[in-house]
Amino acid sequence: MTEKTELSIVIPAYNEQDNVIPLYGELKKVLESLGKSFEIIFVDDGSTDRTLQNIKELHEKDERVKALSFSKNFQKAAALSAGFDNAKGRVIITMDADLQDDSNEIPGFLAKLEQGYDLVVGWKHKRKDSFAKKIPSRIFNLLIRLFTGTRVHDCDCNFRAIREEAVKDLNIYGGLYRYIPVLVKNKGHKVGEIKVNHRPRKHGKSKYGFNRLFKGAFDLVTIKFLTSYNNRPLHLFGGLGAMMSLAGIAIGAYLSVIRLYYGEPIGGRPLLLLGVLLILMGTQLISMGLIGEMIANTYQRTEHKYVIRERLE
Repeated sequence: MTEKTELSIVIPAYNEQDNVIPLYGELKKVLESLGKSFEIIFVDDGSTDRTLQNIKELHEKDERVKALSFSKNFQKAAALSAGFDNAKGRVIITMDADLQDDSNEIPGFLAKLEQGYDLVVGWKHKRKDSFAKKIPSRIFNLLIRLFTGTRVHDCDCNFRAIREEAVKDLNIYGGLYRYIPVLVKNKGHKVGEIKVNHRPRKHGKSKYGFNRLFKGAFDLVTIKFLTSYNNRPLHLFGGLGAMMSLAGIAIGAYLSVIRLYYGEPIGGRPLLLLGVLLILMGTQLISMGLIGEMIANTYQRTEHKYVIRERLE
């Protein structure tokens, strides 16, 4: 039997041709100084420049460099999922390929894990980004702490260290990679953070766009549902439906008293229409909750999140 790899470095890369080679140089120096066995897994997310070619050159020189190349751009969640699925390390470190994450912080992540944590998140407390990125990030991180109770400063920081046991419980898609600490914590794992050095981007362009603000808002709603009501959707939809139905029934009872005891007509009252609508909408929500219960108990996600065109092992 071959000895278990101790560290896997998973790096999603999309059009980072000028960054992957110097990043490898930094990583090699730091990882070899640790005296641990390691692998570096670049996930080429459908790059249209020389990113894959440069990774191939690294692989030819160092067999510890591995690559997964997608058939098209499946985006970051798929790239991380592919890296997790193929990583062999006891500890997996994720980082971006743009050189903004400082490889010299890796020993700090490992030291924090040794304190009993299952996931350690980087906190870019002196972030070298524009206000267009920093302000929305602070708002979202505040909302995440408020709605999920996950007490980390930079939940969507991709510079993380996670034990393989915690990775097995992850199912990320869409924009949910930003909420990995929330998902890990929800499974009962211990989540911590460390301050990390953050560097300005030197080469290439940021993949950040303002549409991420809207996507992030919807993803936060999704996370709240997945962590609170995923297994019991009836608790959410049924609760709302029951309240609406009860309100409609109360309105109906009130109007019935007016009609039966006071003889006043109620057919033309807007309140009657409101009561009927509330009962109908409440019934529909309860039905949705029941359907959700059946789906939650019978369906498991088996769809492929990505297509690997080429693999370097």
